[in-house]
Amino acid sequence: MGAQLRVYKRRIKSVTATKKITKAMEMIAASRIVKAQRQVAASTPYATELTRAVTAVATGSTTKHPLTTEAETPTRAAILLVTSDRGLAGGYSSNAIKAAERLTERLRGEGKEVDTYIVGRKGVAYYGFRERKVTDSWSGFTDSPTYADAKQVAAPLIAAVQQDTAEGGVDELHIVFTEFVSMLTQTPVQHRLLPLSLDKAADEAGTKGEILPLFDFEPSAEDVLDALLPRYVESRIYNALLQAAASKHAATRRAMKSATDNAGDLIKSLSRLANAARQAEITQEISEIVGGASALADATAGSEN
Repeated sequence: MGAQLRVYKRRIKSVTATKKITKAMEMIAASRIVKAQRQVAASTPYATELTRAVTAVATGSTTKHPLTTEAETPTRAAILLVTSDRGLAGGYSSNAIKAAERLTERLRGEGKEVDTYIVGRKGVAYYGFRERKVTDSWSGFTDSPTYADAKQVAAPLIAAVQQDTAEGGVDELHIVFTEFVSMLTQTPVQHRLLPLSLDKAADEAGTKGEILPLFDFEPSAEDVLDALLPRYVESRIYNALLQAAASKHAATRRAMKSATDNAGDLIKSLSRLANAARQAEITQEISEIVGGASALADATAGSEN
């Protein structure tokens, strides 16, 4: 029985150490969420005003720009999937991957070939394990992305949209990421970034139904679109990276809190088992003492007779 008690004590010690780690990770994730939320809030006004500018140029001119004009028969599409570099975040990355797979199936059902671009080691590992082709990937910055990271990701995507499909270009650009709704809710979403949908852009900019002013474009509307639309894509990707980072930290906090609570419950259960084992050991020792005393008394009485 003493051996069993030692086993319980070792398990309690191990689970207690694990609980301290998960509690520390929960607090770290909670502190990072605040920073990520501030970054999301700071990036939103820029993205909104940039969307207003792009919408104004696109609606105020008759120029058919490759980044705002849909192909008559689109044949290729690109998907940018945003996952995490690290785990311990519950179903955060797997949910985003599932959303990307559903989008891929839908696009292939429409007769389009799909090129996949991935941000985050988790997504890269998932596709690599299944030997699926990945056009390009990035990692190492998902916890705290910067605008420079967004520009790095956006560059090949913009080039692919501007390139002819016969030479490896794409007709559409989609992005799949996890939107931060609240501390308790993070939802995988997918958006089509390009070609730009003017109705959706007006909704995002809050200009739907408004009468936009007339503009004169210098040197031309096409040149203005050439300058604005890459910035639009970069800002949208940057906002998506920030949303995904906040969602990941929230998912990590929730997962670590659950792990901490489970560790506490397990410690209580093991403590009860250890107490029961200790009581059983004491009872057995008392029984042995009583039995020995009784046997000694019987032996003494027999010798006197």
